[in-house]
Amino acid sequence: MKKKLIASPYLVWMVVFIVVPIIMVGYFAFTDPEGRFTLDYIAEVGQYTNIFVRSIWLAAIATVICLIIGYPCAFILSKMSKRHQGTMLMIVMLPMWMNFLLRTYAWMTLLGNNGIINTLLGYIGLGPYKMLNTQGAVVLGMVYNYLPYMILPLFSVMVKIDNMLLEAAQDLGCNSKKVLFKVVFPLSLPGVMSGITMVFVPAISTFIISRMLGGGSNLLIGDLIEMQFLGNSYNPNLGAGISLVLMVIILFIMTIMNQFDSSDEDRVLV
Repeated sequence: MKKKLIASPYLVWMVVFIVVPIIMVGYFAFTDPEGRFTLDYIAEVGQYTNIFVRSIWLAAIATVICLIIGYPCAFILSKMSKRHQGTMLMIVMLPMWMNFLLRTYAWMTLLGNNGIINTLLGYIGLGPYKMLNTQGAVVLGMVYNYLPYMILPLFSVMVKIDNMLLEAAQDLGCNSKKVLFKVVFPLSLPGVMSGITMVFVPAISTFIISRMLGGGSNLLIGDLIEMQFLGNSYNPNLGAGISLVLMVIILFIMTIMNQFDSSDEDRVLV
């Protein structure tokens, strides 16, 4: 009974902010403005296939880059002393203390045709290069804003890996490369999966980054949904249909990714 009382605020939170919104999305997706059941809005989502593909592709690129950068950073952090870990973790989280819009505006200043980067390149006779309003700028914004969400889950798992396992692997003849790929990586897979989820999900549904750094020419799913609810073409039923399809796609991708997660964290292949 005591456990149920402790869990009750969390259950209420889940019902109010997760279950109820999902039910509302499902209702609007499968009804017309008069409340009659219809599949027209779900079928209409098919005409935006190119936007779905672009969103998945850019989010996947940003997630891979975050993993490539975040994995060694998390590993180095996990091997630092406790005193240095606190300082470095604060540096990693420091950008998250700043407003999301301000961080993105900063990149607009850096990447603009007359921005800081092009100005510096001009001093050495290069540029100006078109960096703003491109897909590369959108990916860069995703990586910058979501990189901490990759580092922190990886660090939380890696810091728990017993150094005795690494020493045992080296005693058995494993070089540094084999220790990394046959001991550290399998044990850190739960952190990898958590990091991928925490980066990919917000990246695929973002709309502020694509609008500000993509200039509106790189429309993503988040922009499309926002246009249906807040834009001139107000159509909450279509917006709900797009949101529902996006939810199914994310669940499908996450289910596939979880198949690579090891169910036995104590099993190490040497």
